[in-house]
Amino acid sequence: MQRLTRITDLRQWLAHARSQGKTIALVPTMGALHTGHMALVESARQQCDLVVMSIFVNPRQFGPNEDFDAYPRDLDADCALAQAHGVDAVFAPATEEMYPHAAGPLIVAGRQANMLCGASRPGHFDGVLQVVCKLFNLVQPERAFFGQKDAQQVAIIQTFVRDYNLPLEICVIPVVREADGLAKSSRNVYLNVEERAHAPAIHAALQLCRERLQAGLAPDAALQAARALIAGIPGSRIDYLELLAWPDLLALGDDDASCIALAAVHVGRTRLIDNITFQR
Repeated sequence: MQRLTRITDLRQWLAHARSQGKTIALVPTMGALHTGHMALVESARQQCDLVVMSIFVNPRQFGPNEDFDAYPRDLDADCALAQAHGVDAVFAPATEEMYPHAAGPLIVAGRQANMLCGASRPGHFDGVLQVVCKLFNLVQPERAFFGQKDAQQVAIIQTFVRDYNLPLEICVIPVVREADGLAKSSRNVYLNVEERAHAPAIHAALQLCRERLQAGLAPDAALQAARALIAGIPGSRIDYLELLAWPDLLALGDDDASCIALAAVHVGRTRLIDNITFQR
C-alpha cells in the first residue's frame, strides 16, 4: 500500500494507475477508522480496480467550539487497518498541503445545509463540500463511497455532484451498527460505560418512529413517541429529531413514500447522530 502525503505524489501514482487502465474508487475519511469505514472499502474494492482512501481531519468543517484538536488521530494504526483491508493508497496530507492559501473561493452548500446538523453547526457543510470538491478534483475517481450514517452530508454531496455535473458516481453504504444497534462512529470512544449502555436507545427511538408512522399515526405523533424514548437516556439532550422526505430533506407530505427519520442527541458530552430510511 502506498502512503502519500503530497499532492504531486498522489497525482503521479494516479497517472501510473490510469496508464494501466485501472478504475479508481475514493473513500474519504477523517481517520479514526472503524468497521464502518471498512464496509466502504469492501464495497469500493468490489466496484473498482484500485481504492484510494483519504485521511484528513478537515479544519474547515469544525466550528470554533468544536472538537478539532481533540478529534482522535492515529495515522499509523489507520494505515495498518486500511492496508489489511486492501486499500491501495492512503492520501494523508497536512493541512498546509490541502489549504496553502488563506483566501480563496468558498462553496456555499445551500438549503439542505441550513437544517438538522447545519442549524447548530453553521458553515460545517460548506467546509465539507470544500474538502470533498478538492478530493474529487485531485483523485478524479469513477466512484466515491460514503456512509448512510451521515445522511444529511450524503444528500448535500449528491446534490452538489448532480448540480455541478461532476463526472463520478456517489455510492452510499448502509449504516454499520454495533450488535445492540448503536451506529458505529469515531465519537463512540468518548462515551463512558453508563452512556454507552444507554446510547442504543437512539436507534430504538428511530425504529419506533418508523413503526408508528407506518401504523398510520401522523408524523408529529410518531416523533412524540420517539422523543419520549430518548428522554429516558440519563443526561441526554435532543439536538434534533425529524421525519423528512428522502433524499430531498423536505417536510414530509402525504404523498411522500420514501422517508428518513433522523436524530442528533447529546449523550453526556458526546453528540451522536443516527438515521433510518424506509418506505411509508
